[in-house]
Amino acid sequence: MSACRAPRGLATRRRATVLAIGAAVAALSLTACSGGGASGGSADTKFVQGKGGVDTVPEGGRKDVPQLSGKTLEGKPLDVADYKGKIVVLNVWGSWCAPCRAEAPNLAKVAKDTKAKGVQFIGINTRDDNPAPALKFEKEYNVGYPSLYDPIGKLMLRFPKGSLNPQAIPSTIVLDREGRIAARALTPLSEERLRAMLEPLIAEK
Repeated sequence: MSACRAPRGLATRRRATVLAIGAAVAALSLTACSGGGASGGSADTKFVQGKGGVDTVPEGGRKDVPQLSGKTLEGKPLDVADYKGKIVVLNVWGSWCAPCRAEAPNLAKVAKDTKAKGVQFIGINTRDDNPAPALKFEKEYNVGYPSLYDPIGKLMLRFPKGSLNPQAIPSTIVLDREGRIAARALTPLSEERLRAMLEPLIAEK
């Protein structure tokens, strides 16, 4: 017997999805492990390009973060929306990425120091073919916060046009307490620069 085939329309949609994901991964590959990146978005982008590769959005011009959910590296369900009411730091990383290793101790330290201030760190691990190297990375750098496992970059496609979307590995995106995209860095972060990204949002009421 021949294998069952998906309906033509469904097969076409599947091919389109695979192609779109492939394009997103290719785009990330161009800037993977770079020291920075071009600011993205469109003509209606309302962010302010800052010094040192950190861009910010005034409170009135922020866009909602897309739905970011899935399984963690440990196989547990995680939905970023569950952390609304907290400031959320999203860090896109890979165990194979040297700049990710360089910034990892800074992220781990600031995550620990700011937890009591209502800040939640969440990683988005990408382009690791299996979770084992990423779990080893977390153990080596004492990463105490969870990471969504996104090996082919599907979550990256969900960021809205004109927002501060991730365009490099590593990228760090900070959400305000309303779940809106408030700041982005397309470069590995020092402890000082990371704290500088968070302080204005912690001060917001």
